[in-house]
Amino acid sequence: MRITRTRIAPLAIAALVGLPFLAAGPASAADSGTELSATLTELNDSGASGTAWGMLDGNKLHITLETKGLLDGAPHAQHIHIGGTNSCPGADIKGTGPNGELQTSDGVPAYGAVRVSLTNEPGKTGADAALDVANFPATGSYTYERVIELDDETAAEVAKGDSQIVVHGVDHDGSGAYDGDAKSDLDPSLPAEATNPAMCGEFNVAQMAMPEGGVATGGAGTAGTENMGLIAAGALTVALGGLGLASTRRRAGEGR
Repeated sequence: MRITRTRIAPLAIAALVGLPFLAAGPASAADSGTELSATLTELNDSGASGTAWGMLDGNKLHITLETKGLLDGAPHAQHIHIGGTNSCPGADIKGTGPNGELQTSDGVPAYGAVRVSLTNEPGKTGADAALDVANFPATGSYTYERVIELDDETAAEVAKGDSQIVVHGVDHDGSGAYDGDAKSDLDPSLPAEATNPAMCGEFNVAQMAMPEGGVATGGAGTAGTENMGLIAAGALTVALGGLGLASTRRRAGEGR
């Protein structure tokens, strides 16, 4: 069967509608000085892996991700999710994709909805930036660092260890690009490979130490956007609900 390759142009994606946001308790600032960590394990046989560390000081989250094994030269949306059972789907869980691939919506009962978008500086970091493709990492292996101001409700959940980190984008057929006949469960104009989750980790109160030289207050940095010629940057229209759509150069700044 011939595979029709679909290159991603500006990703103006209509997100899932109707997926419930976490019904959280009263909003309050999280306790300061909470250290967090996550081991990111592969989903969809992506071959990807990674580690995340965080330090939550009041509502300010200092976060570092180190990843490898992702598709190089393609954007990898990454988010903090809250809700569901506050867990990651098992690697062996069969999804609703045509060959049993786990699609984004398949993971929502476990990892919940997007609450923080881990974009490159100067991208916005709210849930409404979940598909800000031009500002996500776009290399196969990268180190991501940023300082993000959380709202009270999100900070409280993160401080309890009730959040997950999900990274997206899987080259199922090994073609070196997001393509194929299977369409995204978020937008049928996109290949499923562009939005399927590649790895997930539960962002728990730390069981490992944050690496030396971690994020400094006020600092933020990522790179990898030099490969974004694959994608024409354009206006993106994003409506959320459990979606979940890089790198080694630092940029200073802090944004929301």
